[in-house]
Amino acid sequence: MTQTIAATTTATFRDDVSTAGRPVLVDFYADWCAPCKAVQPIVENFVAGLGEQMAAVKVDVDQEPELAARFGIRSIPTLLLFKDGKPVETIIGLTSKENLSSVISSHL
Repeated sequence: MTQTIAATTTATFRDDVSTAGRPVLVDFYADWCAPCKAVQPIVENFVAGLGEQMAAVKVDVDQEPELAARFGIRSIPTLLLFKDGKPVETIIGLTSKENLSSVISSHL
């Protein structure tokens, strides 16, 4: 089971992430990035399995360089977990569903 993760922008980031009322996983990616394409279904399946416990959005670093700069993104894919509007976990590079679960489970 997968779901499409909505894109967020500089204009919508606060509403999508900071005031979401639940943990939000932010996927920083680029369309040309092969590891980003590989991690996308892993993130989609993981988040879909959590139902309403967690949300996810994605940020195209080519379209939203100011967001990438704000959070110090220097390598993609980078996943940032936000809780109460603040980043609490970072995963850089290709990851497995098991690793994603291990890193995030303590924040749910």
